[in-house]
Amino acid sequence: MLVGVNAVLYTVSIFVPICFTIKENNTFGGSIFPLGYSCLAVSLSLLGMLLVQSIRLFRRSRWKEATLPVIVVLLILLSLVLDDNVGSQPQPVRFLTAFIVICCVMYYNWLHMLFVREHEKTIAVGLRAQMMLSQIKPHFLYNVLNMTEELCDTSPETAKEAIGKFSRYLRENMNSIDKAGAIPFQKELDHTKLYVEIEQLRFEDALTVRYDIACTDFSIPALTLEPLVENAIRHGVRKNPGGRGTVVISASETPAHFAVSVTDDGPGFDPANPPTDGKSHVGLRNVRERLEQVCGGRLDIRSAPGRGTAATIILPK
Repeated sequence: MLVGVNAVLYTVSIFVPICFTIKENNTFGGSIFPLGYSCLAVSLSLLGMLLVQSIRLFRRSRWKEATLPVIVVLLILLSLVLDDNVGSQPQPVRFLTAFIVICCVMYYNWLHMLFVREHEKTIAVGLRAQMMLSQIKPHFLYNVLNMTEELCDTSPETAKEAIGKFSRYLRENMNSIDKAGAIPFQKELDHTKLYVEIEQLRFEDALTVRYDIACTDFSIPALTLEPLVENAIRHGVRKNPGGRGTVVISASETPAHFAVSVTDDGPGFDPANPPTDGKSHVGLRNVRERLEQVCGGRLDIRSAPGRGTAATIILPK
């Protein structure tokens, strides 16, 4: 609004001297209305706003860089002083004009440095996510191929069906898996359902998976739900007598966040003294890190001996 006011005052004054008149390349006070200092007042207000906004951005830049917008304001104020004291003599270019050009270049460079710094941070986060995904995908592929190898000995027809489902999984969902950022929850749920179908080919009626999905209109980092279901099956259901059990996958919504839970009725464990099996469990670690980096979410795991395990993804809105 101030820029618009300033532009109107300057433009109108060219034709009607409400703020100033131009004689012999010099400006003089307006002769119709006492608005001679209006442009100066508006400009000083804009400088004040520039200074306030720059201070607000101070934390986003290094202290040496943060001095640039302050220097810009001081130089423009200095140009006004010089124009009043030195510029009263005929000058080819006013100090204000020259200083504004210089300050625009300085301020542009400052904004550019802020942009580059933010862009570098985004690239670093993306590379970190891609690195973690590259760790997860071989882990996931190894488990599925290992399962199919076992089925080749026990049930070749089932192994053939498993290969077909797994091929469909790769064909339809690799694009989503390769994304370092968040994807629609429905796509991640479809990934998980294909994985569950492959596991059910192996365990048949020994594995029961129930879905309690109350909402799907949100995003989630790729390959964060499937590793939780995989853990629930392999470290929960398969540890039960006879390898039988149930996994419940649920999604709910509160005013503050979305929650995705994977619950199993396995033997559970003591969170204060988790079991150690000598494996790295890269899946859970990467799930936790990508939730934090991509969407500020977290992974809560609750368990108790004899009461199963519940892994819950919390995604703030």
